[in-house]
Amino acid sequence: MNRTGNRFSRTRDGNAGSEKSSHFGSPSASRPGRPARSGGRSVRPARSQAEFALPRTISPALPAVERFEDLDMPGTLVAALGSQGVTVPFPIQAATLPNSLGGRDVLGRGRTGSGKTLAFGLALLARTAGRRAEAGQPLALVLVPTRELAQQVTDALTPYARSVHLRLATVVGGMPAGRQTAALRNGSEVLVATPGRLKDLIDRGHCRLDQVAVTVLDEADQMTDMGFMPQVTALLDQVRPGGQRMLFSATLDRNVDLLVRRYLNDPVVHSVDPSAGAVTTMEHHVLHVHGADKHAATTEIAARDGRVILFLDTKHAVDRLTEHLLNSGVRAAALHGGKSQPQRTRTLAQFKSSHVSVLVATNVAARGIHVDNLDLVVNVDPPTDHKDYLHRGGRTARAGQSGSVVTLVTPSQRRSMTRLMAAAGVVPQTTQVRAGEEALHRITGAQAPSGIPVVIAAPAPERRRKRAAAASGRRRPASMTGRAPAGSSASGVAA
Repeated sequence: MNRTGNRFSRTRDGNAGSEKSSHFGSPSASRPGRPARSGGRSVRPARSQAEFALPRTISPALPAVERFEDLDMPGTLVAALGSQGVTVPFPIQAATLPNSLGGRDVLGRGRTGSGKTLAFGLALLARTAGRRAEAGQPLALVLVPTRELAQQVTDALTPYARSVHLRLATVVGGMPAGRQTAALRNGSEVLVATPGRLKDLIDRGHCRLDQVAVTVLDEADQMTDMGFMPQVTALLDQVRPGGQRMLFSATLDRNVDLLVRRYLNDPVVHSVDPSAGAVTTMEHHVLHVHGADKHAATTEIAARDGRVILFLDTKHAVDRLTEHLLNSGVRAAALHGGKSQPQRTRTLAQFKSSHVSVLVATNVAARGIHVDNLDLVVNVDPPTDHKDYLHRGGRTARAGQSGSVVTLVTPSQRRSMTRLMAAAGVVPQTTQVRAGEEALHRITGAQAPSGIPVVIAAPAPERRRKRAAAASGRRRPASMTGRAPAGSSASGVAA
């Protein structure tokens, strides 16, 4: 192993030289808080210091339901839930759907994997069913911060939208605008969009929002953190006055307070968990490692049996670590903002199918990505914000499943990590580890890699589909390519 330098990660601007001994070494500057106790695996129920006081509901909320059949939804929508194996509503769905189906504004907070997408999606589809959109004039809007979350929402809602004959379009950056404008031109009742690309298409005259009667903000706090507040408020000002607004997120900090006060009218407020997102099936581990040993420890964790997501700070660090793992015999793939959307979509598909066992990612994967049965997330570079920690960890222990969040911490990062955990409300189990030792294997399943280099290629069926689609596009006249089933990428409705 290389004993000096940092092969996979660079410190962030303004922190150069603060982690001289680490191969990965990004310092973790976080919000101040009380020191965390070691040796535990619980999450404090106390409200985060950055959380705003939830508004009081003036009009009483309707009681929660126990079955989807008890809700005022189209029978075909209930039947679609059954066909998808969704039989019992999650708590956030049971509490909010009776009110949102009646047209009430909703402010919902629940941990990642708690069922937020169907909580707003079923109400949006039920209230839009039976209407038909004109060209470029959607009837319902879901705003999300990232392309990955837009794709997840589209995938989750597509079978239910089809059951009530609604067309979905997805409008996101990083993809050709032509297909997206075609989907809008052909008419789409439900639009899932990121703020920047939607504003661009509106400015170019391809879309209007004055017919939108139901608007959803999903992960609004991340949109504000990413600087989208001006675009979000400009878009909300364009939707139909008096329409229904729903805001759902895993965390609700003070950046969201403006949106709540300005755009929600007497909302029904439901919080599944404290903002820290307490998950009883999730274990939190802080592993103290020496900088010179972090390289080997990370490689052994990646070589475990089973899938894992490794989070790093920069795309360059992600690419370097991915290349190293492939050369070491680990089936790894990189995911970051420097990849094209088709590359990111293909990588996620390979990870979900276990064709790739290690996803090496920046925070682009921290929200909006659902992978079944993922039991380990590793922060190779500790996050710098407690919300990033919670959302990274939210990739595991979803929907009642168990999982572990492991953070590798070098000596100079320990103090800032203690503050970050306190801000997140997490009391982790702290362990000193070294590569090759039993403790690292016990907590993460780490083992030595094979050392035989591997190459990850695109699946053959996908390449054949692309060639077939290209050949079909050359043969068919443009006038025949405008329509496709809702959710089909051929019409541009799935990014």
